[in-house]
Amino acid sequence: MKIAIYPGSFDPITNGHLDIIKRASKLFDKVIVLLAINPEKSYRFSKEDRLNMLCEVTKGMKNVEVDSYNGLTIEYARKHGASVLIRGLRVVSDFEYEWAYSAANEYIDKDIEMVFLMSHKELSFISSSAIDELYRSGVDISSLVPRVVLETYAKLQDNKLTK
Repeated sequence: MKIAIYPGSFDPITNGHLDIIKRASKLFDKVIVLLAINPEKSYRFSKEDRLNMLCEVTKGMKNVEVDSYNGLTIEYARKHGASVLIRGLRVVSDFEYEWAYSAANEYIDKDIEMVFLMSHKELSFISSSAIDELYRSGVDISSLVPRVVLETYAKLQDNKLTK
């Protein structure tokens, strides 16, 4: 069985991420969407909210699972029998970061391959940080994210209003 892991912070998940998940699920027997937790980083959404959004958007995808991990992704891959890490590439500048990430992972474990999936051009400008900035500026992001993301933003807004 060919197992692939698609790691990310998914803060929030976008339609670009979802496209990569769907495409990866056609290429591999099992895809684990891994919410990577970095204690040094601050997030817009809680771990629980991000996991809930991931579970909601992958519901019904038979060979896709969601999990979280706060260590090295390559260690998680070893523990779960994965031989592939999936990474999405949107623009040329992504390549430099992903090249270094790939080299570091290869240093740790040469048997785990990196597979890069290019974003479709209509999704290439979408990033989690851009989504957040657009949302905070009042721009309609409904065509860029799954519905559950809009619902989670609304929940955050409601929580701020009640405090």
